[in-house]
Amino acid sequence: MSSKAQRLPADVSQVVEDADRLAVLRGLDAIDTAADADFDRITALAAAIIEAPVALVTLLDTDRQWFKSRIGLDAKETATDISFCAHAIAAGDDAMVVTDATLDPRFVRSPLVTGPEHIRFYAGVPIVVAGARIGTLCVLDREMKAAPPADRLAQLKTLADLAASLFTLKDANRNGAIAKAELAREEKRRAIALDAASLASWVWDVRTDIIDCDVLMAELFNLPPSNRLKARDILRAIDPRDVYQTETRFRDALSGSDDYFGEYRVTGFDPPRWIATRGRVVERDSDGKPTLIFGVNYDITERKLGDERQRLLLRELNHRVKNTLATVQALATQTVRHARQPSEFLEAFSARLQALGAAHSMLSDREWRGIGISELARTEVKPFETGDKPRIAISGPDLLLSPDQAVGLGLILHELASNALKYGSLTSPSGKVDLDWKTQSRKGARRLVLTWRESGGPQVAPPDRHGFGSILIRRSLAKVIDSEVTHEFRPGGVFAEISMSLEHALK
Repeated sequence: MSSKAQRLPADVSQVVEDADRLAVLRGLDAIDTAADADFDRITALAAAIIEAPVALVTLLDTDRQWFKSRIGLDAKETATDISFCAHAIAAGDDAMVVTDATLDPRFVRSPLVTGPEHIRFYAGVPIVVAGARIGTLCVLDREMKAAPPADRLAQLKTLADLAASLFTLKDANRNGAIAKAELAREEKRRAIALDAASLASWVWDVRTDIIDCDVLMAELFNLPPSNRLKARDILRAIDPRDVYQTETRFRDALSGSDDYFGEYRVTGFDPPRWIATRGRVVERDSDGKPTLIFGVNYDITERKLGDERQRLLLRELNHRVKNTLATVQALATQTVRHARQPSEFLEAFSARLQALGAAHSMLSDREWRGIGISELARTEVKPFETGDKPRIAISGPDLLLSPDQAVGLGLILHELASNALKYGSLTSPSGKVDLDWKTQSRKGARRLVLTWRESGGPQVAPPDRHGFGSILIRRSLAKVIDSEVTHEFRPGGVFAEISMSLEHALK
């Protein structure tokens, strides 16, 4: 209880401080609101009926009495503890009349009586909202007056009831506006969320076969833009390959539970568009058959294409692993056959395995979609650049090689560079290698022609016996269709030319 309310009589304070009354009052959120012409009309009528100069519509909180409407009084509020109206709401639902406040012990010392307002007469009727006396409609005079006739007090009570109805109506309108604004915000949030997630929401009235939906729904099914679609038009848009399964799963799901989930393709798109549906039965008839279904649709094409790419990649990987194991086995067998001692085998085999691994690593990073020839060439010959100044000049347009072309060419470049460092031009400080490539047309088909030229090294003579390195250079592209390898030991330096069709390379 507030300190001011404690100055009121205990029975009055109890009414003023009643929690239920205060809850209704504060729930109206009417205190400190703007002036309202509807309430001003009521105070004007009250003043005219009682023939008094002052009329108020008051709202009583614990510490202050605030005037929603006032005529003939400048003050906007007074303290509750000096209020006539506090006593009026404590007295009951009928009118309280004070004919001469100077003779009433409740008000004789009130500043409203002794002060400049000089109140002498008061007649007030409680305003009752939801069973709570939240304030009063009252009239005051600075001269004492006789008690108004009963019919005038009845009219004052009617006006107080009208004020109560106005508070109730305006609160309902306010709450309705708040609810409408909240609903609009919620709908906007929902729309933003659906749009961000690319979800098309819908409501299907099974009895009419009509689907009320977002415009995105029509777009997903390749139909003319509309917010109302027919379920049979949606069914016609489903790829014939998926219609039976979709219908069967839908019937099974709805007969066994309220939830449905399905995935299917939509006609008219290349590659096919995949759509997912999630639905829930929200209403059934007396026989238990669905009559109203809510749901969403969303595009899962990227996921499906990703799954398909993953399956293709796994198949490709399995194929490559088998080929790689076969290649490693052949490298090991041939390297052992041509090695003079175990250390020589280990060094040669490890280097060749690293060359093979480099090509495979690049292919794996690119999901086996191929490698650019420039990147492959630099990766394979980089380990053989031993000096501060580059001695292997690389040039040529970048082209994308298929996995088989990349692996085969990678092994060839490794062997050429390895031999150049051991026996060829790179054994001499003045030696160098020119590695370049270009495209040519032969019989209407594009071909890659790559050349390896060594110069500045020691005099070269054809070997008496070809080692496995030479064999590897000539045979590494055996799996590549229409490929040719020339490997010559010219006096000025080793020369190699690799030619292969680009019709089977990746573009």
